[in-house]
Amino acid sequence: MKRNKITLAGVGLLSASALVLVGCAGADNGTGDGGEGGEGDATAIITVNGSEPQNPLIPTNTNEVGGGKILDAMFAGLIGYAADGSVFNDVAEEITVEDPQNLTVKIREGLTFSDGEEVTADNFIKAWNYGALASNEQLSSYFFEDIEGFSYDADSELTGLEQVDDYTFTIALNKPASDFAQRLGYSAYYPLPDVAFEDIETFGENPIGNGPYMLEGEGAWQHDVGINLVVNPDYDGPRTPANGGLDIKFYASQDSAYADLLAGELDVLDAIPDSAFETFESDLGDRAVNQPAAIFQSFTIPERLPHFGGEEGVLRRQALSMSINREEITDVIFQGTRTPASDFTSPVIDGWSDSLEGAEVLAYDPEKAKELWAEADAISPWSGEFQIGYNADGGHQAWVDATVNSIKNTLGIEASGAPYPTFAELRGEVTERTIQSAFRTGWQADYPGLYNFLGPLYATNAGSNDGDYSNPEFDDLLSQGISATDAEEANGLFQDAQEVLLKDLPALPLWYSNVVGGYGETVDNVEFGWNSVPLFEQITKVS
Repeated sequence: MKRNKITLAGVGLLSASALVLVGCAGADNGTGDGGEGGEGDATAIITVNGSEPQNPLIPTNTNEVGGGKILDAMFAGLIGYAADGSVFNDVAEEITVEDPQNLTVKIREGLTFSDGEEVTADNFIKAWNYGALASNEQLSSYFFEDIEGFSYDADSELTGLEQVDDYTFTIALNKPASDFAQRLGYSAYYPLPDVAFEDIETFGENPIGNGPYMLEGEGAWQHDVGINLVVNPDYDGPRTPANGGLDIKFYASQDSAYADLLAGELDVLDAIPDSAFETFESDLGDRAVNQPAAIFQSFTIPERLPHFGGEEGVLRRQALSMSINREEITDVIFQGTRTPASDFTSPVIDGWSDSLEGAEVLAYDPEKAKELWAEADAISPWSGEFQIGYNADGGHQAWVDATVNSIKNTLGIEASGAPYPTFAELRGEVTERTIQSAFRTGWQADYPGLYNFLGPLYATNAGSNDGDYSNPEFDDLLSQGISATDAEEANGLFQDAQEVLLKDLPALPLWYSNVVGGYGETVDNVEFGWNSVPLFEQITKVS
């Protein structure tokens, strides 16, 4: 395959001339090998870990890792991302960017969904319009906010999407978005077959995709147990599987998953439990994985909670942030698999900086923390207990306990973790705005750009803005940055926007996560991508 000559830094930052993404399908995507190599058994099933999706598997209503991992295996987008984050074409034959507000997409002819329906331009246009429609209340609707016709408040057609012919459509944006072409590999932009619109909820339980894998059959998704995928024989693209399918097991704890890996009951694991951080590299040898990934961890305190609105809330957030000993927690709890955060993004993304103005609020300073807390008490005396909600099935208890103990010891207040049995239960209360405490948050990048760590989480009304943060100055800097066609200028504006966040602290940055995983002696060619997810299609079973 011809690799697109586009880098992480430059893929979406355009000059005045047209940029064309060109590739060919049906060949290796150039992602390399992660194991010892070898042919392997092309019919063998690979067992991997996962988690019960929060919602039915509808691309525009899935914004969490468990569901996203499944959708990415079952669907193919216009483009895809290689292990290093570079772009290759999948469904697209070419994407021409005339300027930062106008794109033309030509898709390859003859591609089909796993039910035999041909993939056409209309499948993208209808899927995107469904995802954008306000009354459909899709969690990822904000991914369409830059397209002409989008509205948060009323049902409105995306008038910026125009079909030229069966295999060509144009995209007109309502404002410059210099990285829009780079976004088009994210799951919100996947196409949907016509049958999806007959009963979208039923479709979400048994989705029909156009990607490398498909459901094994009726009942392949056993809720809270796992999901069974097999190779889609009709997929014709760069991610053709080297195995026979995936059995994705949903685990109640990472410890159970790791035990299965050691016992040979699991082939690939992308989340080592903290209880094994000290030993997993010696346990697994060269099959252990510990590498940087585009993952940011934080916790969010909604302004609607008592004592966290207005000036008092800002002071308390700053005090809490400076009462957390991030260095000690990452050393003791995470055994070098995390790095204390100095911003809201990730060191693996071009434009990251560790020298932002105001970043001292992320440093451990007990005396300053007490001083800020006292200033907040002068506005309104503190009462109650400070808690951080977290999902108990995700291996978070140790760091949450360490964090609240650091807060308790520094500020002299009652503080504790508030466990939820499952990720879905935690996210349900967060999404419905019924949670009455701070809660664990973070971000696994959708595409490799600084804007993706900022716009979806902190822009006014953004779909993953769980704390309902709103600041016009931040929104303006974000808008200027995404309109800039020069990479250095854009990244500078995104850094300025982060300096606003460092004053307001809509979320408290904690640390950057490495992908910490491993694989069994049963498999070869295991490689973890820039976003921490294994490239499942290239994994082979040892024969």
